[in-house]
Amino acid sequence: MFITLEGIEGSGKTTQVQNVARWLKLRGIDFVLTREPGGTRIGRAIRRLLLDPASCDLDPVAELLLYNADRVQHIRTLIRPALESGKAVVCDRFFDATLAYQGMARQLGVELVSRLHELVCENLQPDLTLLLDLDPARGLERTWQQVDAGRRNPDETRFEKEKLEFHQRVRAGYLELAAAHPERIKVVDASGTPSRVAERIRKLLDRFIEEYGKDG
Repeated sequence: MFITLEGIEGSGKTTQVQNVARWLKLRGIDFVLTREPGGTRIGRAIRRLLLDPASCDLDPVAELLLYNADRVQHIRTLIRPALESGKAVVCDRFFDATLAYQGMARQLGVELVSRLHELVCENLQPDLTLLLDLDPARGLERTWQQVDAGRRNPDETRFEKEKLEFHQRVRAGYLELAAAHPERIKVVDASGTPSRVAERIRKLLDRFIEEYGKDG
């Protein structure tokens, strides 16, 4: 079972990933909790480079290749071994983020991003993707409030410093992906309190596990 969470900056993924983990634990499901970029030792070094505001001159193609380098290491050393051992994997961002950010918002093209995923990342797809949808202006407001309060690392704000129009393209890209893959990508209204969002997610997870059990 491979579950991913996606969304723009400030959509609450980090909080809701923990709620998904608690949901799995209550059901006695063994799982691994991870993230992209940075789910492995090598990935953490790539993450620092990708999210550092000082990397503002990083070429979009170089950015795309770094994300794929992180993902190859992640899949081969953590995700695939965990899945093959029978564990569930919960990941904060995965391939859909690359499609939305680099393929659509950076305008490198969905075809290029998808082809790379097929070539080097085994074309691995999640069983369920929870897309936390939020107005980008609100998301950025939340993010900078967290930075100011010391709850978010200011050294990982390269994307937060992009213009609002960039984040609007990311959101549009995510929603386009959800419309194209409704059986896998479930849109969650990320406005409101974290507990209310968690309840929306719990209902989706309850339905998913019921169907997943039938398919299994």
